[in-house]
Amino acid sequence: MKKKILSSMWVMGVLAFAVFCLSACDRELDVQQSYPFTLETMPVQKDISKGQTAEIRCTLRRGGEFADTRYTIRYFQPDGKGTLKMDDGTVFKPNDRYPITKDVFRLYYTSLSTDRQTIDVYVEDSFGKMQQLTFSFNNEKAEDKGKSAAVATKVLNDANG
Repeated sequence: MKKKILSSMWVMGVLAFAVFCLSACDRELDVQQSYPFTLETMPVQKDISKGQTAEIRCTLRRGGEFADTRYTIRYFQPDGKGTLKMDDGTVFKPNDRYPITKDVFRLYYTSLSTDRQTIDVYVEDSFGKMQQLTFSFNNEKAEDKGKSAAVATKVLNDANG
């Protein structure tokens, strides 16, 4: 009789454990969709003169892969005047978004002024995460060569917190 009670208690314990474990399960698969990313660039030339083009070599580094993640690029020019172009020939209009279709690409900035020039480049993913790069160029004059430096700064912004 004692064995029957212990056996019944053991069976009840196993059943209770099974019910507990199965009720804690969620039938939906938890898939991470949003991953951090960075936009890395090679060093950029320090000075630029009117009509000259500076190459900006870029690499999009993803913290993970999700097939439906889309990346876009846009720019704004607070100082000076120039044009920005993608290596596929797309000429950017300020603040318009353009798709990034590959992880390694080049941008070409052409100076259209003799003033100091600054461009802010923004890369955003389809989940609201953004990275900003700022490039500053000084006007290249014969007497000023070697005295100025280009500045590239990164600003990270995560719209999700």
